[in-house]
Amino acid sequence: MSSIEFEHPHAPVLGWDVGGAHVKASVTLGGRVREVAQWPAPLWQGLAHLDAAIDAARARWPGLDGARHGVTMTAEMTDLFPDREAGVAALVDRIGARLGPATRFFAGPAAWLTRAEAPGRWRDIASANWLATAHQIAARHPNALLADIGSTTTDLIPIRNGEPRPLGRTDADRLANGELVYIGVARTPLCALARQIDFGSRRYNVMNEFFATTADVFRLTGELDAEHDQHPAADGGDKDTTAICRRLARMIGMDARDAELAQWTAFAGHWREALLAEIATNITRVAREADLPAAAPVVGAGCGLFLARELAAQLGRPFVPFNRVAGFDATTASEIGRWTDTCAPSVAVALLLDRWSSRCG
Repeated sequence: MSSIEFEHPHAPVLGWDVGGAHVKASVTLGGRVREVAQWPAPLWQGLAHLDAAIDAARARWPGLDGARHGVTMTAEMTDLFPDREAGVAALVDRIGARLGPATRFFAGPAAWLTRAEAPGRWRDIASANWLATAHQIAARHPNALLADIGSTTTDLIPIRNGEPRPLGRTDADRLANGELVYIGVARTPLCALARQIDFGSRRYNVMNEFFATTADVFRLTGELDAEHDQHPAADGGDKDTTAICRRLARMIGMDARDAELAQWTAFAGHWREALLAEIATNITRVAREADLPAAAPVVGAGCGLFLARELAAQLGRPFVPFNRVAGFDATTASEIGRWTDTCAPSVAVALLLDRWSSRCG
């Protein structure tokens, strides 16, 4: 994004999704998505990682201070903070100080709070990124099911009659209702997926150690885009095939040399099946309890969008990638369109804030 574009008569809007492991940002201009980016930011290690992501955005987009900013977050859940209220307060203060007075915090599509207002409504701000995505979808598809499968978590949100209709609003309630599934395609430890797993003709108990993650599975299947593979491997080692097989083998007390690559690839497939089955159980429950019409599509987002597409097929529902509800179509979806899918909440808050600002003058 050039400085010339930041001098456009209508100020650009930047949408920010501040998570515990990544910071995602999107630039919209005149209601159109122009750029999207993501930076690894392990915020449990300190707010310096948030500062580094903002610095990277400033370097990428000169003139950023001339933009309006919409912010949503989930990072208040990290164990850097004693509780969620303190997390929201600390993040609002740091982000507001870094981005300036043109920053608003998402507390619902009609509630954009200032740095001063936000701490008093921390419950509305905490972990609301999925709600922004769902509202953006609802503007295009009055009945739909959001399946945002990310690196760490999966959000499954029903939309009925033009409004998000989740049974829960907090993470705790959504975990109880099946609308939040704490698994993703990159950072989930494999031992969280199964207590037993098949390898060859035998079934093994799983070693409950942080030996490998879902990133190893989807690296080996070729489904994890290298651009989305931003965190270290479980052992801090390489991400090549040899290292992946070594980590997978440890899950059942073996070494990579104990089997051929084809066997380890099949083993990765069993872990993939376990992950997909867990999400499928929950998405089926959410769709059933929401009584969604049969024609309501699954709208897929996240770096695990390929699994959302597969789940839509299992449910017998149409599939729509999120970029289609963010202004792209089959002829315009490009690299930016694919990043729009990956960073859906940041795109959603930018577009929602832009529309809200236009209505409010």
